[in-house]
Amino acid sequence: MGGTKARPYGSTTKARTWVLAALGVVKVATAEQIRQLTCPGTADAQTVRNAAKDLGVEGLVVSLGSATRINDKGNRVSEKLWNLTPAGLEAAGVVLDREVKEMGGTAKASVPSGAPHARKVTDTITAFLQPVPEPTRPVVRKNQPPPTVPAQATAGPSRPAGIGTLSSWETEVVLPVAGTFTTPVKGSPRADAVLTAPGAGLPVLFVEVDNGTEDRQIVANKIFKYRRFFRRTVKDRGARDVPMWHTLYGHAGHKDGHPPVAIVFTAQVGPEAMMNRMKAVRDLSAECWQGHWRGGSLYGAGVKDGYRDYDDTVPVIVTTLPRLQQHGPHGPIWWRYGHSTWETLEAALDNPDDYRAFSVREEERRLERRAQEEREQREREETTRRQKAAAWACPACGRDVYSSDDWQSVPAGSDCSVCTRAKERERQAAEQRAAEEAQAKAEAEAWRRENGLFGFLRR
Repeated sequence: MGGTKARPYGSTTKARTWVLAALGVVKVATAEQIRQLTCPGTADAQTVRNAAKDLGVEGLVVSLGSATRINDKGNRVSEKLWNLTPAGLEAAGVVLDREVKEMGGTAKASVPSGAPHARKVTDTITAFLQPVPEPTRPVVRKNQPPPTVPAQATAGPSRPAGIGTLSSWETEVVLPVAGTFTTPVKGSPRADAVLTAPGAGLPVLFVEVDNGTEDRQIVANKIFKYRRFFRRTVKDRGARDVPMWHTLYGHAGHKDGHPPVAIVFTAQVGPEAMMNRMKAVRDLSAECWQGHWRGGSLYGAGVKDGYRDYDDTVPVIVTTLPRLQQHGPHGPIWWRYGHSTWETLEAALDNPDDYRAFSVREEERRLERRAQEEREQREREETTRRQKAAAWACPACGRDVYSSDDWQSVPAGSDCSVCTRAKERERQAAEQRAAEEAQAKAEAEAWRRENGLFGFLRR
């Protein structure tokens, strides 16, 4: 394709916009990475290289180093690394509709060393986005007869669903635990990438890319740093203390606890070594993600139930870059620390053992208790009905008498308990009077026998 004086490499405005947008987000990348990120439907990376070279003529893009990779044929190839100049950073801000202060730096310091970490961050963002190749048509070359049949658009290979768009991402985001965004205190985390996709049910996701070059404790310490930032509060307009991250990313639709942190492991090691590293980071950061168990129930001490409190926890989900590239972010590729299996993103970010699930079980227990009480009430009413149907009039007073009168079983036709007790009292009183009279008579008879008729004269 022929160029012009202003565009000696013949790039299109669309292609230059792709390059500016990509480098505005990822900061440094090869032409092939930019192609995969923004225009995977193009035949090769030459379209991107031409756009980058034309932007270089304008002083917006520069290449200060190169990187090597293994291509599809197994050959080692060297590629230029491209990054923005300060002027290019401003131009990218216009493309992404962001203020310059939100654009971060140019990352030129990482380019001479090959920017291995930055390139993995770019690959990770591409795997999250899963850009769909646009249908293309064969290019009509000069000096070739036109096809007899109209050319049909060719769709690219199908891909799993991605999340968000390129503008949903930021990289190298400073999260000050104290201080400001321009002068954060020591110990403030710097997120490798941040995804904001509320339309996809993900208000914010902080992403760390682990190349396997750092000690496991250092990786785990990053989670502690995130928790420090999530705990930081600021005053809102009503002078109330609110988490600082709320003011940056909002919190609508967010579940219990702090925002999630995803760690994407990219080292090319065996499955066992990879799992051992994941487990080591899990164990070293358990304090941040495991939550606290709250036992008990309102419906009896014998109910062994409870829930896990995630109010001050950091949900940590991990995966590998090959899994993310192959299955996309929605696939069953995530291991949530504290869960027992690989899950989809939605399942991994859920808390099935939190208070919500416990409250559902409590409501079930409440309904069951209420149903039991209603059954018992109906049984009591039925017993009362049967007792009334079988009642008879007391022969003495006419009061209704039941077969279990006064909690005692009585034969049919018997007196009521009131009359029965009254007759019993009368019988006992009569027996007592008879006994007293018999005793008095016996005493008189005994005296008479002892003293005779005139015994009173000897008194």
